[in-house]
Amino acid sequence: MLVKGNHEFNISKEMLWSYLMDPEVLAKITPGISELEPTGEDSYNTISNMKIGPVKGSFKGKLNVIDKEEPSSFAIDMEQLSKIGNAHGKISMKISDADNGSTNLAFNGDVKLSGMIARMGQRVLSGVANLIIKEVFASLETHISESTA
Repeated sequence: MLVKGNHEFNISKEMLWSYLMDPEVLAKITPGISELEPTGEDSYNTISNMKIGPVKGSFKGKLNVIDKEEPSSFAIDMEQLSKIGNAHGKISMKISDADNGSTNLAFNGDVKLSGMIARMGQRVLSGVANLIIKEVFASLETHISESTA
């Protein structure tokens, strides 16, 4: 499943970078994450509970932040395992200045699914992925406004 999109934030590249590199912020803004435990520099064990279409599941896995070029780009390499299926993916993130003085976050990646979640169909999974991405950005916007108020 391909994931791609972008979002503009009204903060500097450096500030956006600092939020995206903070495990506490990431755990707070990502739907379903109940644990994001550091295991080394830029490496984490994760536990999340997700509802994907009509199916609920608890996922355990690993998340690594790789290919870091502060404050312009990084990638997330992740593996999530559950009884309802597995997800393996790499998503590249690019942070750039937008024309209007804000900061643009563009993402592009591929997530491979297996098990029951892979059999649900592209239409359902694309909708769920888009919903999760919107929730992450809305939560990050809320966190930014609370932090800068």
